[in-house]
Amino acid sequence: MSNEITPFRISVTDAELDDLKRRLRGTRWPERECVDDWSQGLPLAYAQDVCAYWLEKYDWRERESRLSRFAQFKTTIDGLAIHFIHVRSPNPDALPLVMTHGWPGSIVEFQKVIEPLTNPAAHGGDAADAFHVVCPSLPGYGFSDKPSRTGWNVQRIGRAWSGLMPRLGYKRYAAQGGDWGAMVTTCIGIQDPANCVGIHLNMPIALPDPATANSHTEKEKAAIAGMQHYNDWDSGYSKQQSTRPQTVGYGLSDSPAGQLAWILEKFWSWTDCDGHPENVLTRDELLDNVMLYWLPGNAASSARLYWESFRSAPMDPVTIPVGCSIFPKEIFRTSKRWAEKRFTKLVYFNELAKGGHFAAFEQPETFVREVRNCFSSLR
Repeated sequence: MSNEITPFRISVTDAELDDLKRRLRGTRWPERECVDDWSQGLPLAYAQDVCAYWLEKYDWRERESRLSRFAQFKTTIDGLAIHFIHVRSPNPDALPLVMTHGWPGSIVEFQKVIEPLTNPAAHGGDAADAFHVVCPSLPGYGFSDKPSRTGWNVQRIGRAWSGLMPRLGYKRYAAQGGDWGAMVTTCIGIQDPANCVGIHLNMPIALPDPATANSHTEKEKAAIAGMQHYNDWDSGYSKQQSTRPQTVGYGLSDSPAGQLAWILEKFWSWTDCDGHPENVLTRDELLDNVMLYWLPGNAASSARLYWESFRSAPMDPVTIPVGCSIFPKEIFRTSKRWAEKRFTKLVYFNELAKGGHFAAFEQPETFVREVRNCFSSLR
């Protein structure tokens, strides 16, 4: 098996961009929603406005260049070519850190935090807090290969990342993640305790402890209510992707407006945005992320992670050091006492005042501070 690492540069053809514009011009729109809010999904007027901007004003070449400022590579692990950003810190003693995104995110989420993490001294921080940062694209996401056989669940991805880090020269490393990235990172903590010094999670999965049922705090009650709301009103996408990912792929792969709506609705629902995603992220940033689904045509392959992983979600205890940052608009929130039941070495736990599901994207300064604080005692 080859351990070769090859440089990679995002390179989209003019023909691909022309096809996108042709499809946007030919969009067949549904009728307007029957309500004056987002409760039936992405409003027609907003969808049309963003698609018009995408067609007429969004400059992929400029955005492509921005993304390409970070060194990127591909390497084959377990038969699959994995795409990743790899930025070494100028501090040779920096702690290696693998950071993993989720759905409907991508490596775009980490653009604003890579430089402060790798070179803190240049961003008002202490050089001693530096990291060597590795940001892989999940299998079937971004520019990583799409699995053609079953089996790529979060446990297998965790093993792949545990193979990637020593291939890059990092025997001892730390891991960080949110959404599916939190599950992958948790699997790393379970599966590779000999080499992973600790993990940081911004969506830790630690279920309510039955022993606390009669003494829930107000925040715990709010967390349980949030889980119920998600189950009742916010999880349709998940049911579809975990049961019939191929079916949903046809429409999303054929219609850029459909792919955009499928993703942007979640940025409205899951960011701490006071009712509108563009209150926390620019339109260009939102479209950058959509492009990493549209260009590789990975609507179905990204959805399959749900089909693969919901069958065997890992809920084992984690015995290596764990840090948790709880953002107030996260989908699933846990309390410290619930987290302590699963994470037996909970070295860091903090509840933030602002931020949501896409923490590094929404609140980059807070995210960087949380990661630094979590790993400060583990270097």
